[in-house]
Amino acid sequence: MSRTVLEAVGAARGHRGFRVSATLLSGFVLLALALLALATGKYPVSLADVADVLGHRLLGLPARAPATIDTVIMQVRLPRVVAALVVGAALSAAGATYQGLFRNPLVSPDILGVSAGAGLGAVLGIYLGLPVAPIQGLAFLGGLGAVAVVYGIGLAVRRQDPVLTLVLAGVAVGAVLGAGISLLKVLADPYNQLPAITFWLLGSLSSVSLGDVGAILPMMLLGLAPLVLLRWRMNLMSLGDEEARALGVETRVLRPLLIAGATLITAAAVSMTGVIGWIGLIVPHVARLLVGPDYRRLLPASLALGAGYLLAVDLIARTAATIEVPLGILTALVGAPFFLWLLAAGRRRIA
Repeated sequence: MSRTVLEAVGAARGHRGFRVSATLLSGFVLLALALLALATGKYPVSLADVADVLGHRLLGLPARAPATIDTVIMQVRLPRVVAALVVGAALSAAGATYQGLFRNPLVSPDILGVSAGAGLGAVLGIYLGLPVAPIQGLAFLGGLGAVAVVYGIGLAVRRQDPVLTLVLAGVAVGAVLGAGISLLKVLADPYNQLPAITFWLLGSLSSVSLGDVGAILPMMLLGLAPLVLLRWRMNLMSLGDEEARALGVETRVLRPLLIAGATLITAAAVSMTGVIGWIGLIVPHVARLLVGPDYRRLLPASLALGAGYLLAVDLIARTAATIEVPLGILTALVGAPFFLWLLAAGRRRIA
């Protein structure tokens, strides 16, 4: 008996050691990617200059780098790096949450019409000629409004399977919102408004500022809090409503709470960067292959992988060609073949 206990204790310590090692490794990789992104671009900057600027700005050390380099790092590249980390982590966490709640590996953060609603709000703002801040506000409200309509339809229909009802309502509402976007694109000025609408719908971090990140960060944290704190209950939610209730989980309360959190962070992300697809669909699959289906590990892994993935994609977007490639194009080019490989390998696994 004592030997069994000792083996269990040793296994627990081994798991804790693995988690600590994985956390340190992911933190080191993200730091290395961030430094590389700060140093790489059309205007080359050495890592020594990056360290000098960050040391001066963050620690008050004497400044040695020229003012031009300071401007490039602090005003151009640093906002993009921070935004990529935040948005990538948010979309990945939302995707992992939706896949668990709806028990479907094909679910992504826009399944309930979040991206379509945010897109319609932003397109409406561009069509009306509004400044950037109101456009982002309309996109955020549009994303939340779309999910509210979907959930209202789900409550009104009251089918036997609430998950299927929400998915079908999300598809229908998303189609209507997509039609609204298409109508506004037809009515928009083809020389000024239409290019802006098209570019926004493809996703980009080119115009993001630290102020934009600071504006959405509280909403990100508010939406992420229930996902992180209740991630162990998502293991039970993925079993189905009857099984989860039999194990003591009140699904009628927990599902709306988790959907609200995932929707909030998705709407906040899309309102700042535009529509960036495939991240919330692909990254949770990769995380599941690496750490397994347990949401106690899956959700933190999705956060880290999503942050690093979008940071790497944004680095490619602004360095691979003479012009900046929209992020939505690159994520589709990478995500679609990878997803086909997952299907061909028969590795579609859901918690």
